[in-house]
Amino acid sequence: MHAVNCIPVVTGAWLHEGGGALHSNSGIYKWNKRQLEAQDANCGQRVMDMSRVGEVLCGNAHDLQGGPPVKAMLIQNTNPVSIAPDQTRVKQGFAREDLFLCVHEQTITDTAKYADVLLPATTFLEHDDIYQGGGHSHIMFGRQLIAAAGEARSNDFVIKEIAKRVGASHPGIDKAPRTLIDEMLLASGRKGLDELDAQNWFDVMPDFETAHNIKGFGHKDGKFHFKANWADVAKAKSRMGALGPIENMPQWPDYYQAHEQADSEYPFRLATSPARAFLNSTFNETPSSRKREGRPTVLVHPDDLTKLGIDDGARVRMGSRRGEVVIHAKAFAGLRLGVVIAEGVWPNHLHEGGRGINTLTGADQPAPAGGGAFHDNAVWIRVC
Repeated sequence: MHAVNCIPVVTGAWLHEGGGALHSNSGIYKWNKRQLEAQDANCGQRVMDMSRVGEVLCGNAHDLQGGPPVKAMLIQNTNPVSIAPDQTRVKQGFAREDLFLCVHEQTITDTAKYADVLLPATTFLEHDDIYQGGGHSHIMFGRQLIAAAGEARSNDFVIKEIAKRVGASHPGIDKAPRTLIDEMLLASGRKGLDELDAQNWFDVMPDFETAHNIKGFGHKDGKFHFKANWADVAKAKSRMGALGPIENMPQWPDYYQAHEQADSEYPFRLATSPARAFLNSTFNETPSSRKREGRPTVLVHPDDLTKLGIDDGARVRMGSRRGEVVIHAKAFAGLRLGVVIAEGVWPNHLHEGGRGINTLTGADQPAPAGGGAFHDNAVWIRVC
């Protein structure tokens, strides 16, 4: 990404609208979440890497950061038993008898099946919330449009009720969601919630000169830095123990060797890219999404299928250093030779043996700042 972002600077395209000198627009929102996230109530808690949840729960001392084992979890807004890498270790960790697991969910996800206590959660139409754009530049207010079904409760409600029961004290605990949203907007230098509610959204796109770095780039000297300081990037993630090996990373824009190399034993590179009708594991329980996607498949170049002696649509076995899955091959000429793509994420039970695609992905921490290498896995493919 560093090398790619250097291209529009070299060509001068960064001076023009749509010039391509953008990695993320998250910095334009400038949120003050001090009260909303109780940032002033830091009690020395550990912060752990979600992509390493299997290692955390299996007692890896590196991931536990020298602390005690994790024996209780509340899970909201995620489905790690399906989406986290190295699923064999993830399932091993969640199956621990001494782990108390509470899952707050809308559907019976793969993770919910491990829960000791399952709490019903509201949908996006059943609570007030605020959203920011990931590709566009808008702050949006999501109003509660219908009453919550049954005993479903929002994340805000559950967290506050837990806080009250454990004797936690913070000004935000007694404030309604709309009040917290209003105060965050004002603390962030925005207009209040009444105006956002009336307008539906605020466009916070900076002016052209700021957005296109005409007035200078985001360093103290205002210059674009072709030479990267990977140590600073790694340091920002160090509290999660997510320090990748930065020594071999090129400081100047250049090709960087992929994290996991294909070889004679594992000749294919696997990417677990998003399916059109799923959003990670979200929507993978809906009949219309499943109908559109068909079944778990791995896209393989027709020439690679020919070399393997595999027919289009055949049932195949695919393996990495971490495990094996059974899946159906699908010919797709829009790939490089040696690259395969499994679109998902499908529920585990729709894979043979209950082993979903993230059985193959790795939780090892790549440079410079860790995180799951979901699209960088060496695998083999064989006829079942």
